[in-house]
Amino acid sequence: MSTRLHLLAAGSLRPVWPALMAAFSAQSGIATETVFGPAGLLRHRIEQGEACALFASASLQHTEALLQQRLASESRLFAANRLCLTARADIVTAGDNWLSLLQRPTLRLATSTPLSDPCGDYTWQMFAALERYYPGLGKELRQRAQTRVGGPDSLALPPGAIAAHWLLTHHHADLFIGYASYAPRLTTFPALKVFDIPADVNVVAHYGYAVCQPSARQLGDFLRSDTAQTLLLQQGFLQFTPQR
Repeated sequence: MSTRLHLLAAGSLRPVWPALMAAFSAQSGIATETVFGPAGLLRHRIEQGEACALFASASLQHTEALLQQRLASESRLFAANRLCLTARADIVTAGDNWLSLLQRPTLRLATSTPLSDPCGDYTWQMFAALERYYPGLGKELRQRAQTRVGGPDSLALPPGAIAAHWLLTHHHADLFIGYASYAPRLTTFPALKVFDIPADVNVVAHYGYAVCQPSARQLGDFLRSDTAQTLLLQQGFLQFTPQR
């Protein structure tokens, strides 16, 4: 392989990315190397001059911003996700659900950091939806939430750790709102309980990629292929047919 693409990708893609890149390389003969991080911080690095061939973001807004600044030649949707609530099993009582846990003011709620990490932005959008259905709750959660991960000064997670598992089992929080793509693995930990959040208050996360160098156009096309979509679905992402 004579070409190696340097990529920046949202941290929530880390579990599925090796399989995606292996399939792409087998198909194209092109090797890749990837740096992961909160998508908002990665976008800032590109805006400050860091070179990359392709940027895969957990928010289409970030890739669209690069397109508007002419730092990318293409910005397209390629994946979708949603939010879920994870709790320490020892604080869950009989009859608890996602809503009763969020309504319990004594529980420490951790989230990602808005602006720096799209998961934080999506969580704040969910709080706004909750405010419409349960007046006062969304406002209270915004005030109560502790932004523990995804920011420039956040706690450093050990390599390979899932934020929800590490934060809760190390007693940095009692509850964590994060991406539902992690739910299949989180449910394997006896110390945790994972709760679905209903669609009427949940938020769909739209993932986008930005082609920053012409050499990455083939990779962009691959991310929207049936092969890539099957791999994303297997890793807990939503069934998603790109529309653009």
